[in-house]
Amino acid sequence: MYQPADTGTPPSTYRGLILDFAGVLTVDALAVHREWCVNQGLDPEAWRRTLNTHPVVRKLYADLEAGRIGQAEWNEKTAPFLGVTDHVNLMGRAWAGVGPALDMVALARAARHAGYAVAMLSNSFGLDPYDPYAACGVWELFDVTVVSEREGIAKPDPAIYRMTLDRMGLPGEACVFVDDHPANLPPAEALGITTVLADGRPGTVARLESLLGLAAPVA
Repeated sequence: MYQPADTGTPPSTYRGLILDFAGVLTVDALAVHREWCVNQGLDPEAWRRTLNTHPVVRKLYADLEAGRIGQAEWNEKTAPFLGVTDHVNLMGRAWAGVGPALDMVALARAARHAGYAVAMLSNSFGLDPYDPYAACGVWELFDVTVVSEREGIAKPDPAIYRMTLDRMGLPGEACVFVDDHPANLPPAEALGITTVLADGRPGTVARLESLLGLAAPVA
């Protein structure tokens, strides 16, 4: 269980902040994936459409999230459905242009400095050969990291939310959770966690600053 450092008392009734990764701590990946598809000679929507709608690829991705297969195996098995001949580091090549969301990174740092327990709760898309968390430089932001591949379960399974709270040593009512998928919010709310949907519109960071009593300017 996380043992908080003596960094002071958080300036709100909350004591913990839980952040998703892709779409929260990163910029929107859709434009990057479209550009990558075009560079591969594919339809711009090939990545999104194949991963979201092809039944075989959807099953492969669910297995990847839960750690039943590794990223290298996913790369090899998914490439033919995308129409890509080179499967080596497929995930890494498609995600290479996706950078960190600097405003949310700044908020995470400010929250931790203010004494909040800060956790990442992420449905993994593999760690090897491409580690997206390292690529965006976010591992060091957190007191607790819960990554689905390592745990064998993924959001929205309620167990992974309870696991996160247990490792933070906090009740749900003391935490705020941010995710970009609406389906991932109800299990958190059922545990008493305050949820914020990162829907890509301006204002998400400002709302979190208001909830947590923080100001986190981007350097």
